[in-house]
Order: sequence, then structure tokens, then C-alpha cells
Amino acid sequence: MENSKKAAVATATLSREQLIEFYRLMYLSRRTDDREIVLKRQQKIFFQVSCAGHEALLVAAGMALRPGYDWFFPYYRDRAICLTVGNTVEEQLLQAVGAAEDTASGGRQMPSHWSSTKLNIVSTSSSTATQCLHAIGCAEAGRYFSRHPEAAAKHDGDYRQFKDVKFHGDEVVYVSIGEGSTSQGEFWESLNTASNEKLPVLFVVEDNGYAISTPVEANTPGGNISHLVANFPNFHFAEIDGTDPIASYEAMVEAVAYCRSGRGPALVHGHVIRPYSHSLSDDERNYRSAAELEADALRDPIARMQMWLLREGILDADAINRLERSVDDEVQRAADHAVHAALPAVESITRHVYSEDLKPTDARFNVEPETTADTSERTMADLINACLKDEMRRDERIVVFGEDVADATRDEALRAGKLKGKGGVFKLTSGLQTEFGNDRCFNSPLAEANIMGRAIGMAVRGLKPVVEIQFFDYIWPAMHQMRNELALMRWRSNGTYSCPVVIRVPIGGYLTGGSIYHSQSGESIFTHTPGVRVVMPSNALDALGLLRTAIRCDDPVLFLEHKRLYRETFGRAAYPGPDYTIPFGKARIVQKGKDMTVLTYGAVVPRAMQAAQKIFRESGIEVELIDLRSLSPYDWETIAASVKKTNRVIIAHEDMLSWGYGAEIAARIGDELFHDLDAPVRRVAAMDTFVAYQPVLEDAILPQADDLYKAMAEMAVF
Repeated sequence: MENSKKAAVATATLSREQLIEFYRLMYLSRRTDDREIVLKRQQKIFFQVSCAGHEALLVAAGMALRPGYDWFFPYYRDRAICLTVGNTVEEQLLQAVGAAEDTASGGRQMPSHWSSTKLNIVSTSSSTATQCLHAIGCAEAGRYFSRHPEAAAKHDGDYRQFKDVKFHGDEVVYVSIGEGSTSQGEFWESLNTASNEKLPVLFVVEDNGYAISTPVEANTPGGNISHLVANFPNFHFAEIDGTDPIASYEAMVEAVAYCRSGRGPALVHGHVIRPYSHSLSDDERNYRSAAELEADALRDPIARMQMWLLREGILDADAINRLERSVDDEVQRAADHAVHAALPAVESITRHVYSEDLKPTDARFNVEPETTADTSERTMADLINACLKDEMRRDERIVVFGEDVADATRDEALRAGKLKGKGGVFKLTSGLQTEFGNDRCFNSPLAEANIMGRAIGMAVRGLKPVVEIQFFDYIWPAMHQMRNELALMRWRSNGTYSCPVVIRVPIGGYLTGGSIYHSQSGESIFTHTPGVRVVMPSNALDALGLLRTAIRCDDPVLFLEHKRLYRETFGRAAYPGPDYTIPFGKARIVQKGKDMTVLTYGAVVPRAMQAAQKIFRESGIEVELIDLRSLSPYDWETIAASVKKTNRVIIAHEDMLSWGYGAEIAARIGDELFHDLDAPVRRVAAMDTFVAYQPVLEDAILPQADDLYKAMAEMAVF
């Protein structure tokens, strides 16, 4: 009786042709898996992970959604939905062999790492659960463009080369995840924001009972993720047999309709099977019993759909055989083409690490300051705030968010003039929410990965997020998103997606009482990451000019702001106008000299200046002081010219000495400028420890002007 009801519903909503196509896509996915397995055993591809057992759930999702209209953040078992929305077998097998023709990555990603700008499939990584937050940001961007359609208009003649933004107002964002990955914090953070904001995100949990060899009961309390998420408000939930094609389709149609109506997100928890091992690098017979595998085989969705078509008289055995032979031929042709396809050229390796169209090193960013009516000197904090306001007025796509950056989330009293507002713990975003509204400046949850992951999704979709991590000391929860997603989006998608997020981060010590968790440096960890630009100004004018370049360029930028310098007398400057920019990779010669070179940046710059002035007064030694200000890229030409002139060099930085930023520059100087040196390269930096609370200890740990003076004096007599 129940089966006949399902059949009636299915035939009422899906035509005979659609039901046949449903089965064809399922079978096509399975046979593509099988062909990859053969190719792997023939050593023609190098990795294989299958979609087998998930096909019914995923074809159902694909048929319920709209290709090129809705957005997709799949994971590596999502072959079937990608085929359903328009990806081809040939495209998938070209990725498997790592061909130059691979449209997803140009041979850079493993198989089953989907990407298609045409189909709105956003480049997938191997990381688990990170894509959940990208889906949130994408949905937020879609909502933003529907509320602010003027922001989607192309900005001709602008610095930033805006891409056309596609938005419809009712699109759904699909994101999938394996049951094991629901243990990740990003999954829960994404549910929080989707629930709070009633975002049109369709979460699909593909529960095959295992996370590699870890069974569901060891991964999920109670063994059922649906029981754990059930109390999130504003959600539509469905738990289904994901091997049942008809039940899967009904559930997906209902979930998509709920999301598209604007009522909130949906989560479909599908119980599927994994008839093949986790990947061909795994042998599940080592941890799964024969009886368990046999039980799974009885639920195989391919067999279930085939039997249903036969039972309902939609296809007979001959028709099924003809369909399957046609699919086999299609897969064989695709495989034949893929294995003979040209491989990527070695010289292509460095393409798309950074933007090739709008580089922050371009001469267009070399703009002189304007003389304005207001010549009063302002602090670094003042000019950063002024720059943010300038750029938000110029470009409606800029959104600012982070912890405590808004003036007041409950803004009624603020707008009534009864509250002053916060605007960041250092007041650098003060007034942004008041002027630009809650859509463009808002507080995030206290979750750094949430900030970064959402910003990635927004940037992929066409917004320009300028986010704040409140203290560098707490950037580490966002590190996974920054290293494996933000930095790699352009390169791994072979230039088809970009992610131009600006991350503002207060950094550093010299605070008197900042202690371990408010005084960290660690910039070398990020300069070691290709794909992200890193800058660190030491004065107000540089801060404004570099920040404006960061916002107007098309690369991800880590913008490090030294807390001690925010309101220092040192480095104040007049407002240089609304278009003042400084190119990255161009150092500033703070003071010319002939006897030695000192390379530094950040809060060490004024301390080096004190030391240089003292040694000149006492000994007549002329120090050439260079503020690098751009750490990645850095200005090798200015460094080399100075070292060739002075023949002595000291590199100073606030971070620890060992494995610090200065080590790379010292190594390159030794390698390329050895014959120009009259003394060994010297480094001055913090002790190899953490920053202590007691000022006596902090002063001893961090490099001081006296430490620099001593190094200069010793260098001079070498």
C-alpha cells in the first residue's frame, strides 16, 4: 500500500521521461565510479573516491534544484548531483587524470573536487565542513544583492574589476556533508547563522554510517545527527531513507520549497550506504563484517530504482539494458578521451596564485597624496576609519563584520541618539553601522572561523568583505579557513573563482599588561602561505594607503594593524584624499644612510629610529632605515640596493627570533648578496618565548631601542 502511494506521488510530480532520466543519472554516476576504479588499477589516475550508494539522494537533490540559478557547495561524494545539474562524465574523468582540459582545476585538484562557474558549483576542497560556512556567506550575499540591486551593477572605470553578479532573490544554496563531518565546529557554526538569519540554505547530510573506519555511533552522540539538530529554530528537517529514490525526491522538493519561500533553512538527513570502501586507498573489509556489507547490498539504490521502474511498468528489461549499454558507451568514450588528453604544462604551476588582472603591486596604486583643506594630523586609527568610510561610500559591495564592530546591534536607541555606540574594541569601525546600516556593518558571533568562512562565501559570490579578527592572538580558529580555503580558492579552481577578502587584525605587544593572549605576533606563519598578501603599516599615512589598495585589489589581504601604533604621536598624518593608495611590495626609506641598513616594520620602526638617532649623535654612524611595510610581497629591489650601498644589514622584528620573518630575508641576502657584505647578517627580535604580563618581563622579551642600538654599535666595528 505504501509503495503504491509513493508511486502515485512520483508519477504525479515526475513524468515518465524524468523518472527514466533519474535512473540514467544514478547509473551514470555508478558507472563513472567503476570506470575510475579501473583507471586507478591501471595506474592511469592517482586517486579515487566514490559516490556509490549516495546516488538516489543526490540525483533527487539535483532534480529539485535549478542549475545555474541555485548555488552548490558539494563535497567529494557528490558526483551524482554534479552530473544531474549539468557536469559531464568527460569533465569528471579529465579531472581524474589531471588533464590540462580539466575545467574544475586544470590538473591541480584530486578527482571528485567539483567546480563550475557556469553551473554555480563552487570549487570544493578536501577539507571537511569548511564549505558549510561558505554556503552561509553565499546565501547572505544573495540576500544582500536582492535588497540592494544597485550593488550588483558593474562599476566601469573602477580599480576593482567587478564581475557580473547573478542573483534572483529566491535562489537556494545547497551544501552537503558526510555524517562524520558533522563533528566539525564549522558545521555547527553554520547552523547557528543559518537559523538566526533564516537563510535559504539546504543542508544535506549524507549518512552512510561511517567516517572512513569510524562508525556513526562513535562519531555522533546517540548515533543520529537529526536528534541533535532538531531544536534549531526556523529550520525545516527531514530524515529519510536516502536509498529510496522516490522518498528522496519528495523530501528534497519539500525542503527546497521551504528554503525558496524565505522561511529559513532546511536540513535533509539521508541514510545511505557505502558499498565501496571510503576510497581506493582504504580496504573496508578490515573493519566491516561480511554480514554488514551484505545488508548494505540489499539496500543498493541502483537495484531499488531498477526494480521500481520494472514493477511500475515504466521500463521493461530490454529498455533498461539498452539504457545501461548507452551509459556504458558514454563513460567509455569519456574515458578514452581523458586518458589521451594533454597534461598541464609545467610553466602553468604559478598561474593564478594571485590575481593576474588587478595586482596590488601595479603602478596604478602609486598615487600621491592630495592637499586638502583639513591639514590636521590624524592618528593611524583615525585614518583607517576614514578609509573604511571612503571606500564604503564608493562601493556598495563592501560589507564590514566581525566581533563587536557594529555601533550597537540593538540599534533603536543608537538611532534615537541615546547611545554613543561601540564600533570595535579599538573604535576603528566607529560610525560605520550608523552611516551605512545593519546590512553593511554588523556583529558576528564570537567565532573566528564563522567570520572567515562566511567572508569566503560572500567574496566568491561578488561582495567585498572587509572583516575584523578582534585580536591576532585569536586568529587561530580561522586559520583552517584562511590556509586551506581563502588562500587556495583562485589557484585550485585554475583562476575561475576568486576570493578577495580583506582581514583586518590588531597585532603585537608593547602594551604594558597585554600578556600572552593580547600581545602575539606571528606574521611569518601567514607570509608562508601562498595566495594571501600580507601588509603591516607603521604609520597613519601608510595605513590608509595600504588599506585602500587592499580593498581595491582582487587578492585576499591580511592587513595587520599594530595596536601600540593606533594612537601614537609617531607617524600621524593629514588626510591624503579619497583616492590615495600605496602599491604593495614597495618599502619606504624612513631615513637614508651610508654605513649600515636596518630592515624592519610595525612597532619596531620607531624603536629603530630612536636607536639610529642615538648612534648618529654619539658616533656619527649613518643608518639607512627601511620600513618594509609590505611583507608579502616584499621589496627585494630596495633591500638589495641598500645592502650593496652600506655592506652591512640588521633585520629587526617583534616576533620571535627563531623561524621568524627575518630569517628568509637574511637567507636571501646571504645567498644573493654575499659578496657585497662586510659583516654577517644580524637579526634583532623577541626572545623565543611568549609575552609576559609583568612589564619588566615584557620589556626583556620584546626588542627595545637599546637592543637595536647595541646591535648597530657591534655591527659598526665588525
